Amino acid sequence: MRANNEDSFLGLKFDAQGAHHLGRLGEATTSHEDFVFAVSDGMGGAKAGEFASRITVEKIMRRLPPAYRQGVVGIEAGFGDVLTELFHDIHRALLFLGSSDEECFGMGATLSLCWFTPGWMYFAHIGDSRIYYLPAAGGIKQLTHDDTHVGWLYRNAKISEREARIHPGKNSLQRALGAGHQFVNPQLGAVGYESGDRFLLCSDGLVDGLFDSQIGAFSNAPEAAENPARRLVEAAVEISGRDNTTAFIIDIVP
Repeated sequence: MRANNEDSFLGLKFDAQGAHHLGRLGEATTSHEDFVFAVSDGMGGAKAGEFASRITVEKIMRRLPPAYRQGVVGIEAGFGDVLTELFHDIHRALLFLGSSDEECFGMGATLSLCWFTPGWMYFAHIGDSRIYYLPAAGGIKQLTHDDTHVGWLYRNAKISEREARIHPGKNSLQRALGAGHQFVNPQLGAVGYESGDRFLLCSDGLVDGLFDSQIGAFSNAPEAAENPARRLVEAAVEISGRDNTTAFIIDIVP
């Protein structure tokens, strides 16, 4: 239903020498390189939202490879600081453009980012895009918090998932990069992963069409074996189709 795509995404492998974009499908090892995956949903008038999400993912490619050379070995030793400063840098850039260009006034973006190192996935998040963890043992867990009042109501069991999906204020963000917000305080976390685990990054267009239980079912369906992310997007658009829809699936294989 949208005339333009305000979602942007990034798949990146990087080491001390530099960074390289990943293709839409592929397999690689974390033995010698780290990997970053990110989804950003822009907002703003005209094409400002599209521009905001593109700026967001482009800054990731410029900022994270130098961080690799710092030799960080854990979130206490540097991942949290690096990711927080990255979010602040993007926030400042969007605020500057939003205040200096009339067409970009009020521009902002969500950002959900996963950084894969050997054995660990570190994440940072702001907005209402999402990161899910689907462990090999089964089930699905939303790692990120939706930065909305409706998200708070759902996390505190004051409304159901179904009520959250139809709530009129579900898209009213309380925090985002840019968009006139004064402060940025991204959610940070880490997950130790094992073979068979799966991670999903997605924009809110995906969850506008699918319940959490459906995400697991559609991504594991036999017809989704080759490209489960595409299957999720197709299913969400078929059911809802009211918003731009982006999905990234990362499988941990032996």
